[in-house]
Amino acid sequence: MKNENSRRSFLKNIALASFATLALSGCDMKALEEFLQQNFRTLSKKEKNKIIKNLAIDYKKKYGKEFNVSDKPALEGTLFGYALDLARCVGCRRCVYACVKENNQSREPQVHWIDVLQMEKEKGIDFAHSTSQYNPEKVPSEGHFYLPVACQQCSNPQCTTVCPVKATWQEPDGIVVVDYNWCIGCRYCMAACPYGARHFNWGEPTIPVEEINTEMHYLGNRPRMKGVVEKCTFCIQRVREGKYPSCVEICPVGARKFGNLLDPESEIRYILENKRVLVLKQELNTQPKFYYFFGI
Repeated sequence: MKNENSRRSFLKNIALASFATLALSGCDMKALEEFLQQNFRTLSKKEKNKIIKNLAIDYKKKYGKEFNVSDKPALEGTLFGYALDLARCVGCRRCVYACVKENNQSREPQVHWIDVLQMEKEKGIDFAHSTSQYNPEKVPSEGHFYLPVACQQCSNPQCTTVCPVKATWQEPDGIVVVDYNWCIGCRYCMAACPYGARHFNWGEPTIPVEEINTEMHYLGNRPRMKGVVEKCTFCIQRVREGKYPSCVEICPVGARKFGNLLDPESEIRYILENKRVLVLKQELNTQPKFYYFFGI
């Protein structure tokens, strides 16, 4: 809380000192309010509703479409987990582009939340000799297997501990989120993440109007801005509505599994209890909720 108060004081002092300049440049009170907006976690329901309403209006002006922006909270009794069958994944990358479309990722500069790595079967999981730049005539390539990597949704996330302004945190359902309005772009979280799962917007993101997904969540797939960090959120706008993440639905071989870790009857629990399961970089004790397994 001390860091948040310091940030608020810093921003308020800048805003007050620069108010005359902002007024002369045509900046209205709404823009100033957005500049001084508190962390989303601290807002009342009334304040959140106002922000959500304004976002929908702003997006309609920019893209010419009606938008549904949600702030639906975590579901009670739910802890999301993900499992990926390495024996089935063929490296087709359909998950990558389904994720791009669903989560309004920038096409230029290009941003991908999922990175599919091609590895040699003889070497096993070997990041040093893997590549994401494979381009054979067809997949899978003989003698290779594929390991997709995205946010591991750690139970002990190092990315959240290093953020100086608390712009990123873990929700009760296990999803690690980012408040883009609060992010200051310092990239400490990127340095702390051992999976390379966070991405910085070096340029102003661009999304074709005809391809934008109008079903959004404030903490998920709403369009980002230049100078902030973004990441996979398990398609928070979908899973909190009882749907699967887009990458799970698109997978042509059924390699991706998703569910509630607290439900003993769920498929994800069956996998954890009956299959050969591993997590990446277990020695770091980040305790991922993204599991890899061998279904065969």
